[in-house]
Amino acid sequence: MGRRSAFSEPGEEHLYETRLIIAGRHVAPDPVVAFERRHPVSDAIVTRAAAGRAVEARAAAAAAANAFAGWSALPTRERIGLLQNAADALIAHVDEVVEIASAEVGSAPDWVRFNVDLAAGMLRQTSDLIGVIDDTVSPIPGHTLRRRPCGVVLGIAPWNAAVTLATRAVAAPLACGNTVVLKGSELCPKTHEWVADTICGAGLPPGVLNYITNAPDHAEEVVEALIAHPAVRRVNFTGSTRVGREIAVTAAHHLKPCLLELSGKGTAVVLADADLDLAARAIAHGSFFNQGQICMSTERVIVADAVADAFAERLAREAQALRFVPGQPGPLGALISPAAAVRLRAMIDDALSKGAELITGGELSGGGLQPAVLDRVAPGMMFYDEEAFGPITGIIRVADAEEALALANDTDFGLVASVFSRDTEAAREMLCQIETGIGHVNGSTVYDDPRLPFGGVKASGYGRFGGRDAVHEFTECQWIAVHDTPQSNDRKDNE
Repeated sequence: MGRRSAFSEPGEEHLYETRLIIAGRHVAPDPVVAFERRHPVSDAIVTRAAAGRAVEARAAAAAAANAFAGWSALPTRERIGLLQNAADALIAHVDEVVEIASAEVGSAPDWVRFNVDLAAGMLRQTSDLIGVIDDTVSPIPGHTLRRRPCGVVLGIAPWNAAVTLATRAVAAPLACGNTVVLKGSELCPKTHEWVADTICGAGLPPGVLNYITNAPDHAEEVVEALIAHPAVRRVNFTGSTRVGREIAVTAAHHLKPCLLELSGKGTAVVLADADLDLAARAIAHGSFFNQGQICMSTERVIVADAVADAFAERLAREAQALRFVPGQPGPLGALISPAAAVRLRAMIDDALSKGAELITGGELSGGGLQPAVLDRVAPGMMFYDEEAFGPITGIIRVADAEEALALANDTDFGLVASVFSRDTEAAREMLCQIETGIGHVNGSTVYDDPRLPFGGVKASGYGRFGGRDAVHEFTECQWIAVHDTPQSNDRKDNE
């Protein structure tokens, strides 16, 4: 800790330094363009990070292209065996990344450990894909369908679940035989470098996994160079819908398929017969864990009028038990920046000015926002339509299940929803009518399982990470037909 960078200025103090990883080598571009990541609460310099430009982006893509033939030729079991080693390495070095992520993005230690466990599970789950990757089917005699790796995959990962989402960006692509360029977030460059370095260190040949970061002002340049590179055949991006649209447009220009997991506005429906204590606990978890900075976070709670008062009281108690204390470890962690706190408070104030009631929380407090529960949220409020990405949840009161279903679908987003009811079959039937990629009965919206397909609909993106669906995202389908060739007749000597 407190290491000086090779490109530090005299007297400058910071905790970490980062390098790019290109063709198995750690690379530091011109130190003049290095950038800083500061602590979200104290504003102290945490990381001085190497800033790649278009030239480094192209070099990383070229290195991945050069490594592709050897990596894709390895038996699938050998590739996946190395990923199993990487899973063990993540777990073995978890204390390192707890310290790094806590400093770079203010994450609570328990959140980081949860991330590492989930990331290791993603790497281990690739063993379930062996049969899918290697499978060949013959629907018609003489015809074969097989999956083949695409080539170079570009993965772009966000900061909010840094270890999990960086690992998810590379695990299935590598298992399928692709090589990868991982572009890390400028908000957690050391955390993402740790992920790439740990996976590379498990025995991956040079160039199979490359890592690049950029200064904030150069993001568009670097992403454009990577997507445009002829060796890059797939793009996967996790982040905001706003940026995802820009990625999709650039990829479409170059005819590169995308997998986009974008913004969410998780919805929970509490029907009149729900177990209110269970619902309040699950919704508090889904709303406030990691300061609500999770794409799956619950932001809209649609509650039957008959139980709304009793439920609101229970949810307020759950929220009050999750106070954020600056500088102390706890379940919430800090917000990513002071600007995020100001934006969230503005959303609360807008809702209050239009008839909502703040029944608990909402105070700005040293880098965090106390978990806030708004009641009587309605259309026309900023919070009703926009993703908050913070520890705010809003109660929307409805007369009955029919109105609840209509409002559940009254959003641009479609990542995840939960329905709470003692009649689990009725809850399941409602979920089948809600426009989301993921649904839960009597459970938190914040839940993931590497064995299952993960992704959304509408403005929450398209494509699926996880499970067997990932193989179809990161491979090409090849159809091979063997045709009988008629034997030519022997020609007679006198012809």
